[in-house]
Amino acid sequence: QVQLVESGGGLVQAGESLRLSCAASGSIFRINTMGWYRQTPGKQRELVAAITSGGSTNYADSVKGRFTISRDNAKNTVFLQMNSLKPEDTAVYYCNAAIQPRSRPSLTIDAWGQGTQVTVSS
Repeated sequence: QVQLVESGGGLVQAGESLRLSCAASGSIFRINTMGWYRQTPGKQRELVAAITSGGSTNYADSVKGRFTISRDNAKNTVFLQMNSLKPEDTAVYYCNAAIQPRSRPSLTIDAWGQGTQVTVSS
């Protein structure tokens, strides 16, 4: 069984920064793409940023130039550095990872974290 645990959310003022972390644990053979999504009440969950195992990244247009995604493959951890935060960045942020478990490497599990609240005040 695999698990994703997020940390780093909180309340900040507009213009400030936050860094989210997400660590994967369990019996893991390989982790492929890792990413961050966010969701606000009444809206669909949207992709914020993603990073492949090779380091290729993809960002939502709304966060380009402000957010940076990175990962530490040795620690099975993905990070989201969020700078110049805006009130519209307020959301619950979810970590996501495509994980191949050691027990069945041919299988890929779409794993999600429990979510962490980010609130940006104006």
